[in-house]
Amino acid sequence: MFTRIFTLFVLYCIRTIFGARSFTVDYENNTFLKDGKPFRYVSGSIHYFRVPPEFWHDRIYKMKMAGLNAIQTYVEWNHHEPEPGVYNFEGNYDLVKFVKTAQDLDMLVILRTGPFIDAERDMGGLPYWLLRIDPNMQMRFYDPNFIKYIDQWYNVLLPKIEPLLYNNGGPIITIQIENEYGFCGCDQYKAHLRDLFNKLLKKNAVLFTTDQPFPNSLACGKTYNVLATTDFGAGANITLNFDRLRYTQADGPLVNSEYYPGYLDHWGHPHSTKTTENVVKTLNEMLLANASVNFYMFHGGTSFGFTAGSNILDTFQACPTSYDYDAPLTEAGDPTPKYYAIRDTIGKFFPLPPGPVPQPAPKMKSPLITLKKVMSVWDYIAKLNNSIVSTYPLSFEKLYHPFGFILYKTIVQFRPTDPAVLTVKNIADRGYVYVNKVLQGVLSREQKVERIPVQVLKGQEIEIIVENQGRVCAGAINDQKGIFQNVTLGSKILQNWTMIPIPLDPKSIQKIESFTGQTDSVATPSFYTGEFQMPSSVQILDTFLKVDGWHKGVAFLNQFNLGRYWPIIGPQLTLYSPSTLFQNSSTVNRITLFELENSPCDKENSCVVQFVDIPIVDGPTPEY
Repeated sequence: MFTRIFTLFVLYCIRTIFGARSFTVDYENNTFLKDGKPFRYVSGSIHYFRVPPEFWHDRIYKMKMAGLNAIQTYVEWNHHEPEPGVYNFEGNYDLVKFVKTAQDLDMLVILRTGPFIDAERDMGGLPYWLLRIDPNMQMRFYDPNFIKYIDQWYNVLLPKIEPLLYNNGGPIITIQIENEYGFCGCDQYKAHLRDLFNKLLKKNAVLFTTDQPFPNSLACGKTYNVLATTDFGAGANITLNFDRLRYTQADGPLVNSEYYPGYLDHWGHPHSTKTTENVVKTLNEMLLANASVNFYMFHGGTSFGFTAGSNILDTFQACPTSYDYDAPLTEAGDPTPKYYAIRDTIGKFFPLPPGPVPQPAPKMKSPLITLKKVMSVWDYIAKLNNSIVSTYPLSFEKLYHPFGFILYKTIVQFRPTDPAVLTVKNIADRGYVYVNKVLQGVLSREQKVERIPVQVLKGQEIEIIVENQGRVCAGAINDQKGIFQNVTLGSKILQNWTMIPIPLDPKSIQKIESFTGQTDSVATPSFYTGEFQMPSSVQILDTFLKVDGWHKGVAFLNQFNLGRYWPIIGPQLTLYSPSTLFQNSSTVNRITLFELENSPCDKENSCVVQFVDIPIVDGPTPEY
């Protein structure tokens, strides 16, 4: 009896406290209703997985001080479920903590749950292991095999989200299903997502879709009983774009869910920028039209490790580590002139929060840090015990190796011509070809180099180190990596392959750094490492790793993967290195590079790197 009375009392208290809370869409009056009153938002995108958790509060606070009343984030399935049934909601992926951090700052949250998110992330946020299950799976369609894993994922995710909905006392006001689906075509898959979300969230959330402002995209992206929104950038014709949205959805609030104050980058192409003048002009026009607006991105952050994806336009194009995006808050979270201009514009329509306006934070600079070669990749591979043998080469996915590098090798069993043409069709994405550890050339998906002449004798070994440069994040996302078709030498198919995934996790890097034996004489690919200590007089601050003289590879700070570097083609020349990764003055810090192509270490006093206080994400790029 007492238990029942207590339960009724708790429910009464909840209804008393939260009973007035509601977030709905008033289609008749073309507005959102928050607690029964007309409401619109000006929000900004920030991705929890691109920002160290220690900085979540700082970044969201700065967004609030810009005049925003909400933040928007994607949910990245592939790192929340790295293997089937294995879930990660810790550290950078503590989604609940991130949402509650926003709530602590009195910021509303717009959640974009995918499953596909694009976001210039590997495979658009979908798990790589779907390609192991079925390389031809119809992802983003009503393929029963795909739907099976979708349903399993959302039965884990959505119960975590449900208590955080605005109507339940949390900060989440709207939830997006899928993402720019109109490019895919029309399919019942979207309706399945809608029904699944309504069931698991008890019809207690405002659902929305987002599509680019083209008639076919909006028509196919639209889902019955789901709010349709659009996306476009600075300088766009807002009247035309919102008229197209109105043609698809006659009533409801006008929303630009992705307003671009900057844009994405690709390796080897100039850094993308948008002028502050155009950004605030178009923002002002949208706010005058009574639209809700979300900046994509307001703070871009960093695609640490191997998380950056790629695109296929005229050719394959990999995305860099930095996701600076020319956003109002830089990659390191500093306000820019664009930030202050946006704040002034928002202030014409909304009250600005009291308090000092955030300013750029000081950064740290180090002396030159000397590196030394600790082992070649051949030394490292010789110590591994994880080889797989197959008649024909297997993809990264079939080898259970999601990211990074794999060595493919085979012994030539016949007498070839001199030279012989080695052909690797559809290599994904870049292959360094060796004969008995002597470099013969580079295969490149981006440059469409699938064949090179090699000089090889019967009984010699052909080795190909294949780099996964990031799965395609939009469009043709069934993007297998590695070698998964027949390899020919001349007219003959090479068989009997040994494949060795190359682990680069923190424990593996620690073992590499502690190696004390003789190193292989081969110069590259190799691991280089150096120790340094922070003087007790120096305050540990954010900084940027500069790798002048190095060509292409991956950098690690205290075993943490800072990401890929490729300064010889730009535009990114420095890697953001947050202060949270450094040890204090009493502890040794270590920087390690896995250099693939050419180190500067053959020159005296040039085997160095340095932490600098000014980032460079707009460096020179090749002339095509």
